[in-house]
Amino acid sequence: MISIIRVLFLLVIFVLSGSPVSAEEKIWRVIYVEGGPFSNYQNTLAHTARGLEKLGLIENGMVDIPSGSESTKEMWGWLATNAHGRMKFLPDGHYTANWDAHSRVQVKNSILQRISERGDVDMIIAMGTWSGLDMAEKDLGIPVFSMSVTDAVSAGIVDSVKDSGKDNVHAQLEPGRFRRQLSMFYEIFKFKRLGIPFEDTPEGRMTCAMDELESAAKELGVELVLASAPLDVSDEEQAFRNLKGCVDALLEQGIDALYLTYTSTPSHRLPALMAPVTKAGIPSFAQAGPQLVKYGVLMSLAQASFADIGRFEAEAIAAVIDGKKAREVDQVFEPELGLAINLKTAVSIGWDPPLEILAAVDEIYKHIPSGE
Repeated sequence: MISIIRVLFLLVIFVLSGSPVSAEEKIWRVIYVEGGPFSNYQNTLAHTARGLEKLGLIENGMVDIPSGSESTKEMWGWLATNAHGRMKFLPDGHYTANWDAHSRVQVKNSILQRISERGDVDMIIAMGTWSGLDMAEKDLGIPVFSMSVTDAVSAGIVDSVKDSGKDNVHAQLEPGRFRRQLSMFYEIFKFKRLGIPFEDTPEGRMTCAMDELESAAKELGVELVLASAPLDVSDEEQAFRNLKGCVDALLEQGIDALYLTYTSTPSHRLPALMAPVTKAGIPSFAQAGPQLVKYGVLMSLAQASFADIGRFEAEAIAAVIDGKKAREVDQVFEPELGLAINLKTAVSIGWDPPLEILAAVDEIYKHIPSGE
């Protein structure tokens, strides 16, 4: 009897002293998955890492964002080498499909095989719609954080705003974001025929939140003029040509405003894309945010700073590390939004922003890079 009590006592001491398997000692091994390079992914990753550092989960999270590239590979390599703490960014844990559908399947299968056979992954950062869908398709037994997705609910990554529907999945959601965009754009210009270039596939519609745009347009009494082509392709030059073909077709159809949806066309090609739109005196709006306004799109809602986004994602990760299921962590991100305007584009289309508009502007660009 005494020996049994002694064994139980030693077991309690062992647990309380912090055994190698205690939650406090666990190092979370992390991989990163994306559909392809995109500047938003760079910013979200960088500021999530900085948020993790501020929360004390890692040291050395101040990863730089490379200039002249939208790749996250170098950033991930830097984090794998320099960022240490409760999370380990695996050196071989960066996966990208480079916007190629065949590569996407290979990436997904490779990760599933790795988890099944090697079991060396404890957490997945899934950036964008493609990777969110692929990593959340079934319960992999490890947390999946779906980031930088237009609408994770309509995409089918999570079930609803309040519930991901999967114990291991969490997504950042901004309900009604694109309805607000369209309504604000309409209140300023009162357009009748809004041109939208997009990819007319199930995932293309989800990426640009087409259902939400169609619903908002119906409420506003606006006709949507659509032009479709493959826009998320691995060949950047082909992606640009496809997008330009859509924009040119929309101009020929007599649109009086342009809503530029998400695209894999790199930012430095936007000045050439927007030149005929500006020449025609047509106002334009960037769905993706102010980084496109910098390159010649007239305006966008100045999305929450990436520092705020990174803090939100870091806090969600911290909650899971502290013991919550990913499903139990709040998914709603409610930023304060302002306007971003390119004044050079405004002058070129003959629009003089009224004072009440300028008062709401958070970001102003006065130049347009030359691009290529």
